[in-house]
Amino acid sequence: MKSDSSQNPAKTFHVKSFGCQMNVYDGERMAEMLGAEGYVAAAEGADADLVVLNTCHIREKAAEKVYSDIGRLKRADGSRPTIAVAGCVAQAEGAEIARRAPSVDVVVGPQAYHRLPDLIARAARGEKAVDLDMPADSKFGALPARAGGQRPTAFLTVQEGCDKFCTYCVVPYTRGAEISRPFADLIAEARALVAGGVREITLLGQNVNAWDGQDDKGRAIGLDGLIRTLAKEDGLERIRYTTSHPNDMTEGLIAAHGEVEKLMPFLHLPVQAGSDRILAAMNRSHSIDSYLGIIERVRTVRPDIAISGDFIVGFPGESDADFEATLAIVRATNYAMAYSFKYSRRPGTPAATMAGQIDEAVLNDRLQRLQALLNEQQRAFNEATVGRTTRLLLERKGKLEGQLIGKSPWLQSVHVIAPGLKIGDMVDVRITSAGANSVGAEALTEEVA
Repeated sequence: MKSDSSQNPAKTFHVKSFGCQMNVYDGERMAEMLGAEGYVAAAEGADADLVVLNTCHIREKAAEKVYSDIGRLKRADGSRPTIAVAGCVAQAEGAEIARRAPSVDVVVGPQAYHRLPDLIARAARGEKAVDLDMPADSKFGALPARAGGQRPTAFLTVQEGCDKFCTYCVVPYTRGAEISRPFADLIAEARALVAGGVREITLLGQNVNAWDGQDDKGRAIGLDGLIRTLAKEDGLERIRYTTSHPNDMTEGLIAAHGEVEKLMPFLHLPVQAGSDRILAAMNRSHSIDSYLGIIERVRTVRPDIAISGDFIVGFPGESDADFEATLAIVRATNYAMAYSFKYSRRPGTPAATMAGQIDEAVLNDRLQRLQALLNEQQRAFNEATVGRTTRLLLERKGKLEGQLIGKSPWLQSVHVIAPGLKIGDMVDVRITSAGANSVGAEALTEEVA
């Protein structure tokens, strides 16, 4: 059923997404859905008639930021837009949102956002519109068909939910059980994106390498089979995937890194901690030896691969020796980049009530020491690429005249002065300089592919 909003094409909207890439994808899909309903995106800096806050619940500060943003939506004249809170905070704290922020009109969870237009229509009638269902029918079938946009890169969610139940994590409770989207749907969505000008697709999932399905001949395949199929698509130049779980890193997927040219030499594989004792307390179900074994096998088939990871410091019960073991696995792996965080209690998770909660001062000290090592490794990786020739996909404008920024195959941000080139072009470059978070390059030719 189409909502009343389709009768008022002058209505404007703004979707603000927090957190992971899957939230970015969900935000884009909500924007497409609202566009199909007759809304138009608000101009940058303009007040929108509808604001959708697409939230993340992984860490406490991310959740608190949502309430701050709700308060800031009140205008100088006392009016406010229609406010919808979507995503994982909505799923986890539906009643709390209504209590703390009565100005919110719509609350919708991440598995029900395909019902957003109807919820907005209910709110317009004066109802408090709340939908936290995790329906058995997939939301993806209710969303508008994909189309390419202004960017040459796109996210494509292939898998949602998690069955791992790490003791610190809310995802199984906010996103539900692991599901894999059908192969045919994914191929169709990818083709629509490529037809619209997308040249790089990043496959997404809470545990993306847990994806499985049946191909067009009815054969059972995993993520490596999906990647191999997508690699045959003309116009699709690059494929990436994130986020992976070590337990789902199959030998077929490892082999694909050495065999599929379009699969970029980058692997994000979170380990979270360097101590087997802490990994067991986290319910991570992999060991340090198994993790390092995966890294070794991937590097054997693709020696230039860049490895990324996630770390949590100060998990309950983490001793000084446990933390030193985390530093040790960082040194052993030698990351090109990584994300690191202090342990954050999430209500309803087993770790929130565990004994041995770590003092904040210790958390801060350990995080600073870990980040110093990770930053050192990231800079060293960037410096090691100076002099390399590679192919760059130009994604956005830089700050300087004629400057464009793209991603290298190793996911580095690359700045290049490229007069005559445009966003979406691919160009050969030589990396000429390295910084902590990006590299500089010179274009080798003005000819693009």
